[in-house]
Amino acid sequence: MAITEKIPEPLIGERLDRVVSMIAFCSRSQAVWLIESGKVTLSGKAMTSKSAKVQMNQKIVIDNEILGFKDELARDEAVEFRIVYEDDDLLVVDKPSGLVVHPGTGNETGTLVNGLLARYPEIANVGQPGRPGIVHRLDKGTSGLMVVAKSERAYEALVTMMAGHEVNRTYLALVFGHFETTRGIIDAPIGRSATHATQMALSSSGKDAVTNYEVKASFTTPEAATLVELRLETGRTHQIRIHMRAIGHSVFGDEAYSKHGALGLKRMFLHSSILGIRHPVSGKEMTFNSELPLELSAFLGRFK
Repeated sequence: MAITEKIPEPLIGERLDRVVSMIAFCSRSQAVWLIESGKVTLSGKAMTSKSAKVQMNQKIVIDNEILGFKDELARDEAVEFRIVYEDDDLLVVDKPSGLVVHPGTGNETGTLVNGLLARYPEIANVGQPGRPGIVHRLDKGTSGLMVVAKSERAYEALVTMMAGHEVNRTYLALVFGHFETTRGIIDAPIGRSATHATQMALSSSGKDAVTNYEVKASFTTPEAATLVELRLETGRTHQIRIHMRAIGHSVFGDEAYSKHGALGLKRMFLHSSILGIRHPVSGKEMTFNSELPLELSAFLGRFK
């Protein structure tokens, strides 16, 4: 089944390969492959130039079946996650670390989406094929809160809110070193790494990325470290991890972006602790909180 969308306003003027990558949730190289294979059309015209700029009011159609997505995804009752809130239109999920959000290359089953479909089969046709109900993601190694749409009206409203930076996403992270100031803003664009295809990096040609931080506690033993609260104004891939590394404070347990040892921590110390949204149908302001998982609170307890 192909993905069909009107070009979202924030993507107007962007390169086609970047747009395909974001809409189809695939890598840039996969997006280029789809374009060069004639699997992408804009307003009915097949596109083969990856650098073409998308325009207002264009409709994009992406035939991503070549990437291995299936019309009917497997339902897996064994996938473990906690539901914090649910109604007819949305779910708030507390995702454990180690769980991939939706199927993709190398992760066809056993994802959060497969588990959601087992509990809530009605979301199968909400949003985009391959990732029903999903309006934002958490990295595999990140735990905590995320919102999922149960109805199409909620999906459309939540996507608009995400694009307009209207959702409060706040994280807790334990990072290496000490900060010179207790509060700050990191404003640095992020794009695909030129040297590692699966990683992101600061890039002058990347997309705007803004992270606010506030120091919550500082430690000297067994390692100089800081517990920091981070609020995202944008939602770029690996944003917190890239921004923290850029200012010299990489996240504990981040195997991709940190050169430090993690003192035995078996996961990344990054947790989505607060989610604040306006209900997509009722308009009610809602805020949800998630405590640190036991393995993170126990690890933090070693620091003085």
